[in-house]
This record gives sequence, structure tokens and C-alpha cells, in this order.
Amino acid sequence: MKKVFALVVLLAFFVSFGQQRPKLVIGIVVDQMKAEYLDRFYDDYSQDGFKRLMNNGYAFYNMNYNYVPTYTAPGHASIYTGTTPATHGVIGNDWYIRETGKNRYCTDDDSVKTLVVGTEKEGMMSPKNLFATTVTDELRMATNFKGKVIGLSIKDRGAILPAGHFANWAFWFSKSGDFISSSFYGDKMPDWVTKFNTEKRYINYIQKGWDLLKPAADYNESLPDDNVYEGRIDKSKAPIFSYDLNKLYKESGADILRTTPFGNDLLADIALQAIEGENLGKDNDTDFLAVSFSSTDYVGHTFGPRSMEIQDTYLRLDLTLARMFDYLDKNVGKDNYLLFLTADHAAAENPIFLKDRKYDVTNVPSKETFKSLEKFSMANYGVSLISNYSNYNVYLNRDLVKTKGLDLNIVKQTFKAFILEFPHVKRVYTDQEILASSGGDYYLDFIFKGFDPKQNGDLVLVQKTGFMEYNETGTTHGTPNSYDTNVPLLFYGWHVPKGESYKKVYITSIAPTLSKMLKITFPNGTEAEVLEELLKKN
Repeated sequence: MKKVFALVVLLAFFVSFGQQRPKLVIGIVVDQMKAEYLDRFYDDYSQDGFKRLMNNGYAFYNMNYNYVPTYTAPGHASIYTGTTPATHGVIGNDWYIRETGKNRYCTDDDSVKTLVVGTEKEGMMSPKNLFATTVTDELRMATNFKGKVIGLSIKDRGAILPAGHFANWAFWFSKSGDFISSSFYGDKMPDWVTKFNTEKRYINYIQKGWDLLKPAADYNESLPDDNVYEGRIDKSKAPIFSYDLNKLYKESGADILRTTPFGNDLLADIALQAIEGENLGKDNDTDFLAVSFSSTDYVGHTFGPRSMEIQDTYLRLDLTLARMFDYLDKNVGKDNYLLFLTADHAAAENPIFLKDRKYDVTNVPSKETFKSLEKFSMANYGVSLISNYSNYNVYLNRDLVKTKGLDLNIVKQTFKAFILEFPHVKRVYTDQEILASSGGDYYLDFIFKGFDPKQNGDLVLVQKTGFMEYNETGTTHGTPNSYDTNVPLLFYGWHVPKGESYKKVYITSIAPTLSKMLKITFPNGTEAEVLEELLKKN
């Protein structure tokens, strides 16, 4: 009897030891998701998608970004490193490089090559431009590289940056319709991915077309289908349902899938295949699957946050999430996985929509800002001293300033005074002012956290709330305003208590919180502020 009891105790010990970490962590990023979408579309969601996380997990309803620019690449990098662009170095989706006079894309790497024939440029990608470790990197090291890390997204940057430097694989969608990767991760594509590509599942979604999931009357949280604030994916017709995806596929190829809800469905398909193909969550060496749903961003940019198209995309994503959760329950086990869902940024209201309702704002094409700067420079200096304007950064041609015998600081102040006259500009800061920030200026603090003096410009501007550097239709993001920075954060599963919080918290808390939950080292650049609600003993 004593031997039986001792055996039971021993087994209990090993089970307990195995429970120190979940078998699988799933990180879900929904590209361009406003926090309010959880509430605005709540009545139309199923019980098994977003609501499952909200009602049975822990919800942070006041999660915010604390830097600019609020773009996709910096967002993904900040979620997983637990720090901001000033430290991790990903200061935009792409940015100007003074030494070359060219732009650098966030994941470009000409030292690697694609693993799928016909996708040469699309496959030359790696995380080499990311200067900090990720929570996924730290998990790899904590498990002595036995735990696997897989990154998946329609966008390359949405797969590569979360997966980190030590990932087993990252896969992203190509214009050909295949999911691809680079030689940074291996010499050849895994057989299960090659098989998935040969099945061409995207064709099934194309053939179905895109119509409303529910009766049109259920979309009363959105503007009428036919409105002037939406862009078009079919240039030959108004942006109204239904969409003939077969026609658009013949014109644009598989790339059209990005700007439909079905890009999310295809991503979920390969995510579930990755769990099976890589045997994720099958042993006690914790694995990590980083999934970034990109189609929400493409649809949002094109149609805007008040469109029936964006609502339909979220209602369909809700069902896609429910499908994933059901699979995880059955194949990994309800108590064996830890999951979080957040967004890389939110999005602004369309300014023309606001203007038509008597709010005195408008859109401002970024090319117009550049033209104004050049015109001012020519009038005052007889030559253009502007090398580049992008990501709200003004880059001066410092060599030309020196050649003309000008004082660089005076030139900066002259341009600053001119830019402040723009109707849409609220603040302008020089690089010296940014680096001397004491944290007392709300907007300057955002810029400081996103500023790398070796990569950013000489001047950085902040536009007034409501204005937007973009087209007249659709929407974009990038500012420190709450409509761009306030995103959802939902935790669910292994050791996650049930609850909710409206306390203001920051996106850089996710990675260090995961580190403490998993009992691993912090990512090396993190500010190490954790979400204590998730770490309290039940």
C-alpha cells in the first residue's frame, strides 16, 4: 500500500513539474484591430470566438501603444520584444537610410534567398534588422532549443518579427498563392508546407466569392454599403456586395485574397496544419505558434472602419477563431495551451466622413507635404535640402547643408517654423529636442520611445487629431492619438484567471508577462513591466 501511495505521489510530482509551462503558446495578432470592435460587433459574434476569450479569459480593455509610429512592423516587434522602436530598432515598415539614399524594408536581407522558385524578391527576408530578442527567442533558449517556434502570417513582417532570431520557421503568403520562407530558416521547405501549397486551398475561397455572411439588416453598426468613404478592390464597380473574386483573381492573381476575409481563413488553415506537421504541443518542451491575421488590415485600409466590409471581415474572423479554438481543445487539450490575442495598431476614422459631419478635418496626401518642403527649400536656399519625408520624419541632406556653408541647427529651426504653419500639424520636434526629452511632454514622449538617432530623421512632426496623411477613402494609422493606439488584449487558457481590467496598460507588458508566466528570461531589451493580474495565484 505504501509503495502504491509513493508511486502516486511521484507521478503527481512529475505531472506538477510538467505543468510549470503549457505545452503550447499561441500568440494571435489581428492587424489593425480597434479595441472597440470587441464591443461594436459583440451582438453579432458567436459564443465560441471573441466572446469565448472575453467571457472565460482575462480581458484588458485599455491596452495601448506608447510610441510612434503605430505601424505593423514596429507593432509586432514591440509585442514580442517588450520594448519600443528606440530599443528594438524597427522604426517603421520601411525607412530611409542616409548612407545609401534608399529605403530599407523592415525584414529585407539580401544575404538569404527564397526557398520557393518564382518568389525570389519576396523570399529574401529575415529578422536581422531586429536589434532585441523576443519572448520566442527566450523560450527557445530556455528549452535548450527543444521547444519549437513557428511564425505565420499573410505578411512577411507579421511572421518573421514575432518568431524572432532563433525560430525554427517563419512562413508568409506570396503573390503566387504559396506560403514561402527563406534560407535563413533552412535549406528546403518542410514537406507539410509543400503539400499544403500544392493543394492550392486559396482557389476554394476564390470560387466562393465574397458576399455578406449575415442578412444586410444585421450590419446596422456600419454605414450603408454604398458610400463615398470606401476604396475599391474592383475598379469596374462600386464597392458594394457581392464581390466576384473569380474575376478579380483573373485580373490580379492570388494576391486579391489579402483584401478579403478569406486571407484569414487560409492562414488559419496553415496554422492548424503547422500544429500537426510540426507536432506542436505534443511534449513538455513548450512550443510557440505566432499567428498574425493580416487581411483585417488590408480590408480596413481599403474600405475603412465604418464599412460593412470590415464588419463582415470581423464576423468571419470570429468563426475562424472558434474553429481554431475547437481544434486546440481536441488536439492539444483545453488545459495545455496558453493563448493571447492583441493587435499591432488600431486605425483612424476616415477624415472626409468626419468632415461631412461638420468636424473641420481632412486628409493630407503625404506627397503634398514633401512638395511643400521642397518648394520652401528652393525659395529660401535655392536648392532642395530635403532628402526624404516618410513616417512623419523629415531627413535633411546634411552633406549639402555643409557644402553650402549653412548652420544645420538654424536650418532645422527654419524648417520647424515653416512646418508648424501647416494646418494639419500640431507639433514639430528636432532630433536634439527628442533626445533631450524629460518625459513631461505627452507627444514628445511617444516620439522619444520610437526614435533611433542612427535611423530617424532631423525633424519629426505630429499631426492634429482627426487629420490623416492618406487617401480620401479608407483609413490608415501611425499617430499617437488614441484611435491608433488603443487595441484589445485577451488572455485565455493555461493558468489564466477569469477577469477584466480597465486600467491603462502598455503593449510592452505582454512579452515580460509571458516570460514570468513561462518562468523564462525576459527579452533583453524589455522595460520589464508586467501585467500582475495574470500572475496572481488562483
